[in-house]
Amino acid sequence: MIPFVAGAIVALGAGWAGFPHVIYKSRPQPVDFSHRVHADKAGAKCEDCHAFRGDGTFAGIPTLDKCAGCHAAPMGDTPAEKNFIDQYVTPQREPQWAAYARQPENVFFSHIAHVKLGQVKCESCHGNQGSTDKLPLYQEDRISGYSRDIWGTAGRPAMTMDNCVDCHRQQKLEHSCLDCHK
Repeated sequence: MIPFVAGAIVALGAGWAGFPHVIYKSRPQPVDFSHRVHADKAGAKCEDCHAFRGDGTFAGIPTLDKCAGCHAAPMGDTPAEKNFIDQYVTPQREPQWAAYARQPENVFFSHIAHVKLGQVKCESCHGNQGSTDKLPLYQEDRISGYSRDIWGTAGRPAMTMDNCVDCHRQQKLEHSCLDCHK
């Protein structure tokens, strides 16, 4: 009986430790980016880079044009700044950012309804990204293709349907399933 229990514990431990490495593939973001430097030194706000389109939809990750407006030439002497200018701005090559919060195809989420109308702060869903010096490692589920970040990591809240429903209930907002699901 003792060898069985010991074997079960070893197998569970190996699975617990190994499963994330099997199911998730990891990669760094293409640019060593500091939200803190942009917020503190440049005085940038979330919406300065992560803006809304004219139709009210969220533009998401900023394009190179937005970055190159300030970074046509190096603004500092860090290797990350030099690399960004040399690898992306000068050749006008768009960084291939990995999106931590890509929503499923069957979900409609209006950022403008939440941010502008509902006065929801970005940090409520995305955590305190504005004070980070480094972007977290991007981990993608090999099966679903979604980021591990939706489950809430590194102090950020989970971006799940349950969290959305809980927030709406706290605000005394009830909706039909079809308000969000296509």
